[in-house]
Amino acid sequence: MIYEYQLRVLPQQAANEESLRDFIARDKGLDVRTIHQVRILRRSIDARQRTVYVNLSVRVFVNEMPVDPEFLPVHYPQVADRPQAIVVGAGPGGLFAALKLVELGLRPIVIERGKCVQERHRDLSLITREQRVDPESNYCFGEGGAGAYSDGKLYTRSKKRGSVEKILNVFCQHGASTSILADAHPHIGTDKLPKVIEAMRHTLLQSGGEVHFRTKMTSLILEAGRVVGIQAIDVETGAERIFRGPVILATGHSARDVYSYLAQAKIEIEAKALAIGVRLEHPAELIDRIQYHNPHGRGRYLPAAEYSFVAQSEGRGVYSFCMCPGGFVIPAATERQQIVVNGMSPSNRGSKWSNSGMVVEVRPEDIEGDDVLRVMHYQEEIERNCWLQGNRRQTAPAQRMADFVNNRLSYDLPKSSYSPGLISSPLHFWMPGGIVRRLQDGFRRFGKTSHGFLTNEAVLIATESRTSSPVRITRHRDTLQHTTLEGLFPCGEGAGYAGGIVSAGIDGERCAEMCAQYMARLL
Repeated sequence: MIYEYQLRVLPQQAANEESLRDFIARDKGLDVRTIHQVRILRRSIDARQRTVYVNLSVRVFVNEMPVDPEFLPVHYPQVADRPQAIVVGAGPGGLFAALKLVELGLRPIVIERGKCVQERHRDLSLITREQRVDPESNYCFGEGGAGAYSDGKLYTRSKKRGSVEKILNVFCQHGASTSILADAHPHIGTDKLPKVIEAMRHTLLQSGGEVHFRTKMTSLILEAGRVVGIQAIDVETGAERIFRGPVILATGHSARDVYSYLAQAKIEIEAKALAIGVRLEHPAELIDRIQYHNPHGRGRYLPAAEYSFVAQSEGRGVYSFCMCPGGFVIPAATERQQIVVNGMSPSNRGSKWSNSGMVVEVRPEDIEGDDVLRVMHYQEEIERNCWLQGNRRQTAPAQRMADFVNNRLSYDLPKSSYSPGLISSPLHFWMPGGIVRRLQDGFRRFGKTSHGFLTNEAVLIATESRTSSPVRITRHRDTLQHTTLEGLFPCGEGAGYAGGIVSAGIDGERCAEMCAQYMARLL
């Protein structure tokens, strides 16, 4: 027999299958020896009260073994001799677009300016050791995109646009733990996601697709108002290359050269709102105590605690972003004279610190002028100023949290996970006033709702500025093609239509489907 139950259990009862099996047997009057497997379908933590519970949806197999797989694998056919489409960018939007093209019987040609995920790791370490940023291989550019080395969180609210379950199943098929299918806030981990990304690339290659690293798009090829390919250069040699086919443009939110090219070529784009602020880092133990209402923290059976805050201040949103419990703050600049920070967590979320972006909404109308790239230029100005404040290195300007709120200089700083190092700086003085005032207001409010959150044990690290794209590449709602160019499919976070790994993957699949329909009409 197979039973499904909704359970509300203590953390120690949900700690492993054996203890959960014992609980179910007692609670449901079953003989524990007849329970062959307990499969967790959904799992979430309820920490609203002093007693923390784990909510579970489970499938219990009594006197029989499960025959259905935990996830549904996708069949990827051979497409070496099939019509081809170009995918620019090997982040989540591009990778899922390419895999979907294979699934639909088309041949993807993936163009990626950065390196493969293994080689990319060496360039990331140079940022910390030698304060050197490779403009083509960093935390934003390279196989896997910005998400590969910045956490691997798989939580999204974009369920109306496509199947979240499909995206998670593809990750499982390529090596991710099946726990992501059950967790309310699934997370692969920075230490494990690169292997999953590598396996996805192998699937593309084994199916007859192509992946070209260190190859950067320089322009689109247009014929009679239609995109028929791209021109690109080899980053190492400068040699020019041409790739022909309709184009899925999935460059990620930091490809400023692409935005500049589109603006100069008068290909329709528009300025888009984003959010800018700081990366806020607390001791993980402190966040655990606050969120779990326990002076002893999370104990043996609970994960590092998460939080989420949102408020309105002076007509703009102030909110936490990309929360990384038990994680690290990382240098995420894409050019040499800028400082950008982000956060990541390993799969065990076991570091001494917890961090999140704390950001303020910035709209195009908040910035003077009508330049379509004005939000991007605003980003650049803040990042360069941050670099100057950091002594022209990747040493990040920082300030204790309570000092920031009270407009005081921090004479020393707490220990931090940010490897290139911190330098005390009056963020309240040199950051844009609208961002400073709203952050200060938000921090006061968050401190009232979570006692102990507003503290000088926490440090603000500047600047968190790559929350999303500063530009939207316009497209039709129904066909997902560019509004003025046939054969161009703006895709994912870089085009302004996603925010995070899963939503970018969903958008990649949708763009691939529309591209396939477009190609079928041409044949």
